[in-house]
Amino acid sequence: MMGDGDVYHVPVLLKQSVDGLVTDPDGVYVDATFGGGGHSREIVSRLGGNGHLYGFDQDQDTMKNIIEDPRFTFVYSNFRYMRNFMRWYGHDKVNGILADLGVSWHHFDDSSRGFSFRFDGPIDMRMNQKEGMTAADVLNGYPEEKLASLFYLYGELQNGRQLAQAIGRKRQNTRIETVSMLMDTVRPVIGREREKKEMAKVFQALRMEVNHEVDALREMLLSTVDLLVPDGRLVVITYHSIEDRMVKNLIKSGNIEGEVMTDFYGNRLIPFRQVCKPVLPDFQEQERNPRSRSAKLRIASKV
Repeated sequence: MMGDGDVYHVPVLLKQSVDGLVTDPDGVYVDATFGGGGHSREIVSRLGGNGHLYGFDQDQDTMKNIIEDPRFTFVYSNFRYMRNFMRWYGHDKVNGILADLGVSWHHFDDSSRGFSFRFDGPIDMRMNQKEGMTAADVLNGYPEEKLASLFYLYGELQNGRQLAQAIGRKRQNTRIETVSMLMDTVRPVIGREREKKEMAKVFQALRMEVNHEVDALREMLLSTVDLLVPDGRLVVITYHSIEDRMVKNLIKSGNIEGEVMTDFYGNRLIPFRQVCKPVLPDFQEQERNPRSRSAKLRIASKV
């Protein structure tokens, strides 16, 4: 577990994202991915006396990072329920929503959570450890066809079928319960020369399935269309093509599919305008924080 001197998470594109988010110091804002609280602390520092920030997270560990400030409220929930909770707190509209979709260092560095192949331990991968299936449940319970599909869709692995078959053979004799057991099972399919890169994709695919990340992101993004005030800001940091495509399509069309709708007169119904081109971390940030290298920041304003 995390020690007293450990860093929970180093926020990515901190200044650029908060610069794009906070347009009214006395507005109401949402940090949909509170995590270590790095982005939230910067947002609160920009708020006036009447401003307020709501930070969402479904991981109980993040409660250690709660900000002691009357302008901050922690919401222990998945961000897919953001709109319902904001109404509960009396806000039909907010001025800005930020989401950093990356996994915290804390998760990768905690061997008991099973998010990383750097440590052996139980292969859990649940963000909310109080409910839902573990990655071990997925590996041992899903039909091979379903496993192959999630490896292809969420891990973008061309050898998903072979990976699923290897897992199917292994689990006939014993239940796959640990990181090392999974790695030993799929290593012959992956090959030593590309092991690190493809193993990361295997773990990514399982994590996304266990936490229903695509469905949750879809619901959260669609809720921003109604939740943001005119000129309110949507600020999202993505790390892989699946989630970035969803965000890009929402900004382009107001839906996840990217299909631009028109009214009776043929006018395009687009609820957002892109504020700037996608922002990437500079060389210095990539050197300081290697996990930022795949990050991409998109900023949009509600029309």
